[in-house]
Amino acid sequence: MPVPLALRHFTLPAIVAGLVAVLVSYTSSAAIVFQAAQAAGATIEQTGSWLVVLGLAMGITTIGLSWKYRIPVLTAWSTPGAVVLTAGFHDVTLSEAVGVFIFSNALILLSAVTGLFARIMRIIPQAICAAMLAGILLRFGLNAFTGLQQNFLLCGAMCLAFVIGRQRMARYAILLTLLVGLAVAMAQQAIHLPPQPLRFALPEFVAPHFSPAALLGVGIPFFIVTMASQNAPGIATLQAFGYQPPVSSLIGWTGFTALLLSPFGGFSVCIAAITAAICMSEEIHPDRQQRYAAAVVAGLFYLIAGALGGAVGLLFSALPGALIQTLAGLALLATIAGSIQQALAQEAERDAAMIAFLVTASGIQLLGIGAPLWGLVAGLLACVIQRLLAKRKI
Repeated sequence: MPVPLALRHFTLPAIVAGLVAVLVSYTSSAAIVFQAAQAAGATIEQTGSWLVVLGLAMGITTIGLSWKYRIPVLTAWSTPGAVVLTAGFHDVTLSEAVGVFIFSNALILLSAVTGLFARIMRIIPQAICAAMLAGILLRFGLNAFTGLQQNFLLCGAMCLAFVIGRQRMARYAILLTLLVGLAVAMAQQAIHLPPQPLRFALPEFVAPHFSPAALLGVGIPFFIVTMASQNAPGIATLQAFGYQPPVSSLIGWTGFTALLLSPFGGFSVCIAAITAAICMSEEIHPDRQQRYAAAVVAGLFYLIAGALGGAVGLLFSALPGALIQTLAGLALLATIAGSIQQALAQEAERDAAMIAFLVTASGIQLLGIGAPLWGLVAGLLACVIQRLLAKRKI
């Protein structure tokens, strides 16, 4: 019996690309998700639940959307969004955090259904969004090097590995950094596994509580950053490789999935960009219409990683804090640099962008609302005032 044409697309290059994409995804940002869960007050078991739900959600949506549209649609959690959550979850209960997830994912789904996505992004200048994101990420970038004071050998070796990796094999620099960090930590006997045995984690339901301060101070910045820094680049990556993705459908299905899984820790499901590019190169197949198989394979590996989510949570709890902070900070260096570059690219918006960046980075809390939203507001006000004054000169 002849093999169906679709199965012939699953070549060895496609399988390898799918595996590498998932490895890069987890090693570059799982630490940030872990930090977000801890900032929300989640226990180790609940953190495992988050990783289980996220892995399964990414696996299902990646396989389903790639197979349906025959294009390499790789989904991911929102790493910038996780950073926003980590920075904003001060005095926020886990139930309030779930309320933020539901609120933000409902906004994402609404913007997909109504077609508001592009309109909202046109209202807010990209320079202001980039500046806000850079201000949020600044603390994480600094934390990549503060560990040098606590454990110079561990953090220094990781920084050296990252610099060498970025020069010699940029795609795997974070993976190399993690491996070096693990090797040094093991040599220092700094890895302490918890007494409880590794076991499969089950999704744990958490009833939501909707706090107006948390929804405004964390939910809205999370929504904006996720749409501007995750979904938009993901769609742009597909278009850059010659695909014409159904934008509203992709955003709608991922937003709907995240909304359903929010009470279980599925804080976001988005369109991937960087890791997705691994599954779109000509090395997968000369015909771009057949490269979707690599994304489907990545989805299968996502499902496996999701099933092991509890073990992943216990693993990160056993690692030294300096290792986690250094890994997360180094993984975000490129994002920080790109955000700053984008924020300062337009001279006319440079002052407003710097105001948004500095207000966000300051960490101020006003009226119970966190710095990211105030940075966005301050940047927008400065931008509007400058534009009005510029028109009067004319």
